[in-house]
Amino acid sequence: MGVLGVPIAGCRDTGESAPGLLVATTTMVGDLLRSLAGGLDEEVAVLMGAQVDPHLFKPGQSDVRKLRRATVVLYSGLHLEGRMAEILERMARHGRQVVAVTDGIAPDRLMEAEGAIDPHVWGDASVWAEAVQFAGDRLGAFLPEHREAIAARTTEQVAALRACHDRLRARAQEIPEAQRVLVTSHDAFQYFGRAYGFAVMSVQGIATVSEAALADMARISAAIRQRKVPAVFVESSISPATIRRISEETGAVLGGELCSDALGIPGEMASIAGGRSVDRGTVAGMLESNMDIIVRALGGSAAVLPP
Repeated sequence: MGVLGVPIAGCRDTGESAPGLLVATTTMVGDLLRSLAGGLDEEVAVLMGAQVDPHLFKPGQSDVRKLRRATVVLYSGLHLEGRMAEILERMARHGRQVVAVTDGIAPDRLMEAEGAIDPHVWGDASVWAEAVQFAGDRLGAFLPEHREAIAARTTEQVAALRACHDRLRARAQEIPEAQRVLVTSHDAFQYFGRAYGFAVMSVQGIATVSEAALADMARISAAIRQRKVPAVFVESSISPATIRRISEETGAVLGGELCSDALGIPGEMASIAGGRSVDRGTVAGMLESNMDIIVRALGGSAAVLPP
């Protein structure tokens, strides 16, 4: 039996089958799926919306129905989806076309945290490009009638992510190395930090299933004072209460709101340096928006959030 007592591991219910329904779990995978297969006579559905924490997401009846009907299901993997991981893995074992996009990332590019693989791979645009390439290859095999179009889109998206990676690296250099200290609510930015040269500190671990401990808050506050960190950052999918409290205790300003485990709403545009606008509902746009917020804050022009 699946979530909420609905069986989903076997073949699709013939009364509910809907060939052409492609399902993604998270907003990041949803962006990937739309960019590769959207508009190709295929319906794309994303289970999680903007600002939804995938660590805590509990699928409802409508989500289960979509999974049962799906021709293809793409998910992030590395246990990002929390309690859904077992369901998705079981579907794959039963012959469903279910793919973890992170399976395509070279093992030496993955990072460990808390005795497990850190799932927040999209923080490094060049690593996410590997997931996009793998997903495109698998989608082309699953949807042979669209193979050429998907292959062309995959090549385009991989190139765009690599170009984004180069822009992010250049933008990070605007902050003096000693000031590149990124303090956030939970440990979702290690790939970002490794790729773009930031020391990353967080109050919580890689998951958000438990609240921050007082000892962790004290540890972060002490590090902020010691390193004279000018700004700390809240995350769009996590309560800002803990970071606000640390800001009050240390005097570090709230530098802005970053997207971490979820993208913004598709079409949510943000203006960044250079007069460009980026879509925070895409992985590339989210990363560039995040970097713009971080550079402005740690570079000395932090914008304090309203209380």
